[in-house]
Amino acid sequence: MRIDLIKYQALGNDYLVLDLPGPLDQLVPLLPRLCDRFRGLGSDGLLAFEPNAMTVRIFNPDGSEAQKSGNGLRITAAHAVLEHGAGDEFQLLTVDRANAVRVLARNGAEIVSELDIGRPSFRAADLPARFDGEPDRVTLDVPAGRIEAMLVSVGNPHCVVFGEPVTKERCLELGPQIENHPAFPERTNVQLFEVVDRARARVEIWERGAGYTLASGTSASAVAAACMRAGLVDDRVVIQMPGGALEIHRTTSGNLIQSGPARRVYRAQIDLADFEQEQS
Repeated sequence: MRIDLIKYQALGNDYLVLDLPGPLDQLVPLLPRLCDRFRGLGSDGLLAFEPNAMTVRIFNPDGSEAQKSGNGLRITAAHAVLEHGAGDEFQLLTVDRANAVRVLARNGAEIVSELDIGRPSFRAADLPARFDGEPDRVTLDVPAGRIEAMLVSVGNPHCVVFGEPVTKERCLELGPQIENHPAFPERTNVQLFEVVDRARARVEIWERGAGYTLASGTSASAVAAACMRAGLVDDRVVIQMPGGALEIHRTTSGNLIQSGPARRVYRAQIDLADFEQEQS
């Protein structure tokens, strides 16, 4: 069976997009092979988009389904504009909510948009995490040492780590240990950060189900939320990630709005049988 996919990237965070109806049930088990950067197309996941209903489902490279992805939603928005003629303001529906999108600029294959991430929650139960209430900080013991973090949900779980070196090497070490810590029954995303000044922070990211990632919209939002709660930054902050920067601002209602680019990279037509044979 031949299927059409389109690859997009947002600050180096890349996804394959499948328009529905399509062979999603057959494709998801093949994602570890398909997303492999040496043996497949290479991707941080799959976005399954239904253009008539403006709905999107988000899948990680390991085949698990994600609740949310900020870059994934802005990529879907770019796809809706470039491939399906969407206007400048619309909503994308995910498993739990409607996500408002506003297009800021159209530059050929690149769409700059802003996305309403919603209001962050610091309740441990919303991640979920095995702590009580809304802890200001938590401590976790992992093989690499004891870490201090803030718990944030922006529709998916985040563990924002304080006081660690913001390096790829430390992220690669701590990320999988924290992601799979018993405190997080559904695993978690992990961020190491440092505040540059009241308008900027620098971040390294370990993404649940995907691993080390150049950029993540929800991770940027979670770090912004944690820094705002801790009084380290103002209500408008630029989050610098290895793949580029996103601007996050907090509205008077407490919602987080992120803005940044997403670009179409290439079109691909694959034969599922080729990947099924290699999987067996």
